[in-house]
Amino acid sequence: MSDRRTLRVGLTQWHATSDPARNTVHARTAVARAAADGADLVLLPENGLMLGTGGEMRERAFTADSAEIMELREAARETGTVVVLGGMKHRRSDRVSNSALVIDRDGAVLGSYDKIHLFDATVDGRSFEASGVERAGSEPLLLEVNGVTVGITICYDVRFPELYRSLARAGAEVLLVPAAFTRTTGGAHWEVLLRSRAIENGAFVVASATVHGEPPGGDAFETYGHAMAVAPWGEIIADLGEAAFAHRVVDLDLGEVAKARAALPVLKQVRADAYARTPARLSAGAARRTEPNQEPAR
Repeated sequence: MSDRRTLRVGLTQWHATSDPARNTVHARTAVARAAADGADLVLLPENGLMLGTGGEMRERAFTADSAEIMELREAARETGTVVVLGGMKHRRSDRVSNSALVIDRDGAVLGSYDKIHLFDATVDGRSFEASGVERAGSEPLLLEVNGVTVGITICYDVRFPELYRSLARAGAEVLLVPAAFTRTTGGAHWEVLLRSRAIENGAFVVASATVHGEPPGGDAFETYGHAMAVAPWGEIIADLGEAAFAHRVVDLDLGEVAKARAALPVLKQVRADAYARTPARLSAGAARRTEPNQEPAR
């Protein structure tokens, strides 16, 4: 029997700044418009509510009862849509994490995913030390929406295929990758990483994103945009480019997941036992030398 399940996901993108009030207007507008277009789930970008320096984002980290979060809970309740706030600096007591908050259709917070892989890297001479701002999570998260299993990740996680394979093997058919990729890494790697995660797991990948940043001299780094959705065979089905504010609802036919996984059953062919073994090593010796046109010694 063919799989006739579908899921409609709202892909979103906006020019995020260090002004949470302004960003929250964008977030609420994106939820309302995607819901009006029939979205079952709306994915908001990483750092979409506040994009500044690491220190600024830590200082202004959100709590579960922050006004901005309460507004998004209200938006979910008003529209009857599941909302995934794709990444925010989330303060719990003295701990700050980068969390994707899951808000149900009735406005209740179902839970959150804390980003496992932190962006400690140097790009264009600028050091990004996320571990100095937030603590890493350690637990992957799955979400069930309309009978569809959704895996939740955040931005830099996309460079770690082991996480996505574990989510897919646990049942994920759709993989969310909300992000605030830098312009440099985005231009070089964003599309190929998203398509790779889709192809190798036979899953849909949906990646909302922030775009641009503050004017030169401002406090936010430039982000790439190009919020994107990719089908299980690797085709790009949506790309929001560099629009300062945009949304698009993508219809995900779960039959495409079943089809891709039947054609290339890689999830069934994983050899975790072999990968756990220490690789054998061979050492090649010095090659025997011969003069040109000379027969090798016998």
